[in-house]
Amino acid sequence: MNKIKIRLIILISTLIGIISLMTVTISGEAKKIDIAVEDYRDKLIRFHVIANSDSDEDQELKLKVRDAVIAYLEPKLAKSKSIQQSEKIIKNEYKELEKISKNIIEENGYTYEVKVGIKYSKFPTKQYSSVILPAGEYKALKIVIGKGQGKNWWCVMFPPLCFVDKQNGVIDKETDAKLKSVLTKEEYELITKKTDKEMNKVKVKFKVVEILQSIL
Repeated sequence: MNKIKIRLIILISTLIGIISLMTVTISGEAKKIDIAVEDYRDKLIRFHVIANSDSDEDQELKLKVRDAVIAYLEPKLAKSKSIQQSEKIIKNEYKELEKISKNIIEENGYTYEVKVGIKYSKFPTKQYSSVILPAGEYKALKIVIGKGQGKNWWCVMFPPLCFVDKQNGVIDKETDAKLKSVLTKEEYELITKKTDKEMNKVKVKFKVVEILQSIL
């Protein structure tokens, strides 16, 4: 066997070893994140608004409904101490949320129907300032406008992260304290990071796991 073949065999063996190690590592991370998401499912309530279509008008309407619903619910959920309490508040407001949504729709010249309810929905990896939530199924207040065939919008209703994004910097102390109160130390440390470098690293890891999960 000549030197070229030996080097080729060594190279292939090395690549196989690296790929195998990466697969094991990623699988371990995926399992860890899956467990975390299972825990988050019963500790967070997200907000999911789905537009009638992807037309500019329907997308703009979706955001108007979003703003009206958040403005109405935010003060009601401000003092909530648990997901159970928040869920009860939201469920008691179903009719009012439907009324608010329909009023916005009619004011803008449309006749779309609206569906309001809390259910589990799939979410992609999402960053809210210094918080990154991995992809998975989360309990969410879901508002579907018309046919619900357009792009959606999501945030976290409890703890309140709906108006927090990367451009606004870290989350405020009150929201951070509430997040710590509903999550374990390990869960909190998994999704909250203090520097851009840490955030990017976690975001990439969550995205890789998200892609792996979709393939599997």
